[in-house]
Amino acid sequence: MSDSTPGPPAPGPGSPPAAPPPAGEPSVPAPLGVPRPPTGDAGVDALLARLADADHLPADGHLEVYEDVHRGLRATLASLDANPPAAPAPRTPSPSPS
Repeated sequence: MSDSTPGPPAPGPGSPPAAPPPAGEPSVPAPLGVPRPPTGDAGVDALLARLADADHLPADGHLEVYEDVHRGLRATLASLDANPPAAPAPRTPSPSPS
């Protein structure tokens, strides 16, 4: 019985060893797979869907996407203050049957 554990075969004389990625090089971007449930507001949902654009960018490209989404969400919130929904009409008591 052998004491060595099986593993990948050693490179042959004609093949170079596999080199690790250079230090400081970013890894390949990959989606995180974070679900984004609908909010019920089409404009907000569209802004949040834009976050998926960052999935395919290197980390230094994320800032532009995040700032764009943040700007849109702030504008949406500001528009709520500028155009508040109409207040419901006051209810008048109905006459009681006599």
